[in-house]
Amino acid sequence: MARVQQNPTTTTLGYALFATRWLQAPLYFGLVAAQGVYVYKFFKELWTLILMCVSGHATETYVMLAVLKLVDVVMIANLLIMVIVGGYETFVSRIGLQGHRDQPEWLSHVNSNVLKVKLATAIVGISSVHLLQMFVDVHHTSQHALLWGTVIHMAFIASAAILAYMSGPMVAQAGHGQPAHTQVERSRGRDHEDRHQADPEPEAPPVTAALPRQPDPDADAEARIRAAGFPARKLLEDFDEQHPRGFDREAVARLGKADFVTARRNVVFVGPPGTGKTHLAVALGVRACQAGHRVLFATAAEWAARLADARAAGRLDAELTALDEHPLLIVDEVGYTPLDTAAAGLLFQLVAHRYERASLIVTADRPLGRWDEVFGPSAPALTDRLAHHADVVRLDGDSYRTRRATSAWAD
Repeated sequence: MARVQQNPTTTTLGYALFATRWLQAPLYFGLVAAQGVYVYKFFKELWTLILMCVSGHATETYVMLAVLKLVDVVMIANLLIMVIVGGYETFVSRIGLQGHRDQPEWLSHVNSNVLKVKLATAIVGISSVHLLQMFVDVHHTSQHALLWGTVIHMAFIASAAILAYMSGPMVAQAGHGQPAHTQVERSRGRDHEDRHQADPEPEAPPVTAALPRQPDPDADAEARIRAAGFPARKLLEDFDEQHPRGFDREAVARLGKADFVTARRNVVFVGPPGTGKTHLAVALGVRACQAGHRVLFATAAEWAARLADARAAGRLDAELTALDEHPLLIVDEVGYTPLDTAAAGLLFQLVAHRYERASLIVTADRPLGRWDEVFGPSAPALTDRLAHHADVVRLDGDSYRTRRATSAWAD
């Protein structure tokens, strides 16, 4: 299929403009030097405080003001770190700290809006310390200075509140402002996987790795979760680890950090119906949204229908390229619905297009070796690309829904 030809001049110009981001790199190294200045200032103030205390000339007010000054220096240094690391990661180049034990929690989902809000809140904190210093030393501070200090502090608070409020609607508008044909169907009358609330087992299998804690939600993450088109909101914490007879808990715990999305790796959940594959897929999708990634969810049949509509309109290549804006796509229920040759070919094109470019989560009712029953002759090439950089997690056990129904009938 012929691809849309791009103007070489336009492409070269675009790359050149994009390369100018490296002009900002010296600015961040300059901020590193400023960080060193504040380290020097901190120890100079600390040494002065120690000498005053040892000599007995330090009053309670002096100690309090000196400590507040130290806190002020530390907060400004923290602000510098946030700008240096977060700004460089957002506007210049990826630092690649994924998997590092000291990776900051906020770095995995930093973007320009989040960075602005965090900077605004940091400035409010610094302003609070400055205002507290003025009130502690009120006898040496004029009423004029106190008044304007309070007014300026309230202006910082109002600005931070407005910025935080606006960041949510802006992300939501970006998620909902796409054409209708690019939105995944969001209203489904069914829940693919019920929330697992299994009866206690006589002997629970040993848990080798606890599922990671759910990160705190923010407005940006909630907007991405709503735009993803999940059939229901599922969390890793709600997954019943005792129901499947066997699955790789360590792999699921590792995947819960969402680093696989940044690494452009795939995840394949394989197992009989009702063992929690969709639950885990949606839960990892939620984690990816909270880590700052855009996600889209649909069943294999829905993806095939979407791509078929795009091909019929003569924009299949454009549709595949548009999907690149979502670092993670979830393809649910592979094998549940028979696919004709054309649909199987379209799903192969989706997998081939995202190979080593972006991530997929796929749930299937049969192992990869039997995908020829679904995709026919294209199965070997499809599974080769899908599994090359993938974590394949198999879930064994009986259907949770069937067991609940059987238990209810017995009762």
